[in-house]
Amino acid sequence: MSEPASISSGIAARYAAAVFDLAKDAGALKSLEADAANLSAALESSAEFKAMITSPVVSREEQGRAIGAIAAKMKLSTLVANTLQLMASKRRLFVLPQMLADLAARIADEKGEMTAEVTSAAALSADQAKKLAATLKARVGKDVKLKTTVDETLIGGLVVKLGSTMIDTSVKARLAALQNAMKEVG
Repeated sequence: MSEPASISSGIAARYAAAVFDLAKDAGALKSLEADAANLSAALESSAEFKAMITSPVVSREEQGRAIGAIAAKMKLSTLVANTLQLMASKRRLFVLPQMLADLAARIADEKGEMTAEVTSAAALSADQAKKLAATLKARVGKDVKLKTTVDETLIGGLVVKLGSTMIDTSVKARLAALQNAMKEVG
């Protein structure tokens, strides 16, 4: 990891730890989980929001006003809204995506859950997702939430990342392995 990236993840982890601990002490983890999910969805769907938190051209005051309006519009909890205001005043909003990911991981760990990142060649049906989650739960002994994405270049199969484990059953990976094996022969 590059030095700036490790610094950013360290900043994000400190904010996430503080917000998580405060929410846990107040018994507001459910509210925090909903706020984090809503903010993550907003960041994914809005290029303007993403640009506002990362742009060095946007001043602290402008970021503070914008994040205040976003928090009010999204009806975020006071804890999350105040944290976002603090981050804006310290010019730390650029770590918001990492902080939200860290928060999601902390909340999942608290609930005894894990998140599996699943990439498939085609969208999984509800039944397929349910069976995959059950299989992964049997393997790790915890409830598993699936975060699915589609990558048609896989041709077929799945790539599953669960914690530090990666399972690649994609046709693309098998073809690459076959190609490497054929290079060794010839």
